Amino acid sequence: MLRLDRIDIVQDGFRLGADWTVEGAARIVVIGPSGAGKSTLLSAIGGFLGGDVTGTMTWQGERFDPLPPSKRPVATLFQDNNLFPHLTVGQNLTLGLRPDLKTTPKDRERVARALSEVGLDGTEDRLPATLSGGQASRAALARVMLQDRPIVLLDEPFAALGPAMKEEMLDLVAAKLAGRLVLMVTHDPADARRFGEALVFVDGGVAEAPLPLPDALESPTKRLAAYLGSRK
Repeated sequence: MLRLDRIDIVQDGFRLGADWTVEGAARIVVIGPSGAGKSTLLSAIGGFLGGDVTGTMTWQGERFDPLPPSKRPVATLFQDNNLFPHLTVGQNLTLGLRPDLKTTPKDRERVARALSEVGLDGTEDRLPATLSGGQASRAALARVMLQDRPIVLLDEPFAALGPAMKEEMLDLVAAKLAGRLVLMVTHDPADARRFGEALVFVDGGVAEAPLPLPDALESPTKRLAAYLGSRK
């Protein structure tokens, strides 16, 4: 269970609050207008905002908000995939296991298996620049899988992909991260319908409590309906 207890984020005049609980594993989409604070919410949960955040965060009853990002039960996949260009694909994945890149044969076997699971067999020695956009997204997803954290944050990692490839990646995430709590930022209600089990609407300085899908999109609140407009 993830509990955000009276979270208050303040940055340069911007303010965002959240106060809700998610029970167990779920796929949650986070939507709202540009600049409303969707990425800010994920950054706060991931531990990237420091002293700008007050309130408490707990996972399975254990408080984690005082911890640095590397010690939180959280893995984050950003829009640019966070692949280091000077490291091979295999080395990029190894960072999910060992930040010092000192691997054992078992580690290398796990990296190869993770790449195979996302359809990238044999790419360990390639550089990220040689991958297509879809392949880079798959490699970044494989690294998240290797981190084996119970909470996964996806900050529009597939926004630059074409519709068919994006749908494929959403389905792959749903399959490979089953059993984890996944929060994914998106602007597209179609992505929400395809991927989400619940929806968090961010607007007006508040990240509202998750609402079940598809009901949230078919019978939206007044503010959510205003955001969705004719795309509902």
